[in-house]
Amino acid sequence: MKAFVVHAPGQSTIEEVESPVAKPGHVVIDIARAGVCGTDVEFFNGDMAYFQTGEAKYPMRLGHEWCGTVISVGEGVDKNWIGKRVTGDTMLGCQKCKRCKSGLQHVCSDRFEIGIRNGWPGALAEQLLVPEFALYELPDSVDDTVGALIEPGGNSLRAAQAAHAAPGKKVLIWGSGTIGLLSAQFAIAMGAEVHMVGRNPATLSLARDLGVHFSTQIFEDVDGGYDAIIDATNDSSIPAEALACVEPGGRLVYMVFQLSPAC
Repeated sequence: MKAFVVHAPGQSTIEEVESPVAKPGHVVIDIARAGVCGTDVEFFNGDMAYFQTGEAKYPMRLGHEWCGTVISVGEGVDKNWIGKRVTGDTMLGCQKCKRCKSGLQHVCSDRFEIGIRNGWPGALAEQLLVPEFALYELPDSVDDTVGALIEPGGNSLRAAQAAHAAPGKKVLIWGSGTIGLLSAQFAIAMGAEVHMVGRNPATLSLARDLGVHFSTQIFEDVDGGYDAIIDATNDSSIPAEALACVEPGGRLVYMVFQLSPAC
């Protein structure tokens, strides 16, 4: 099959690689759509902290936002998965440790991360190997494009929930990228009044089209008094600035896009 392979910073090819085989407990997915995340860009540029910690190395096969159709299943897997449209978790915990058994597989110390950590090949390829426990069936109402947005959408939903977005609440979202825009849509759907600070005029305009009540490139235009602030940037100056305009007793939600080795 064909796959996108990064061999060194800024050096990549589309090449023929061995197709995955459905080993016990796993399925093979025929990929329909895959997204490109900021994390993928960091790996492509060589900036990702996982290179420093030894959790990633070249060559890499990227891609962790995806959807597709199950085409084969391994031993012990329900054969009814075959033909189903699915997406799945990025974080693949060991399923044995205390963290995994507590529902915290995303912080399992022995986890794989599809297309990211410990060499698990990613979804920028024609096919992908995934454990059955990571699968989620997609309804017909979710098309392939939206299906590939489920992973970043899940992060954004959790951010809006952590902000306690609700009617009568005023929420500021810092960052008008994909995660910021998705978080805004969830917070609006929960009934909150949503404001946004960002850098890109085009995405700020899109934010207004999506229902954001106020958007600006200028922090000084923000009036303060927010019940919650979601930081959807990777700017180290934002956390301190957010403290200045959140209500006492309010909530600050930080979306962590890259962990430093010290973390």
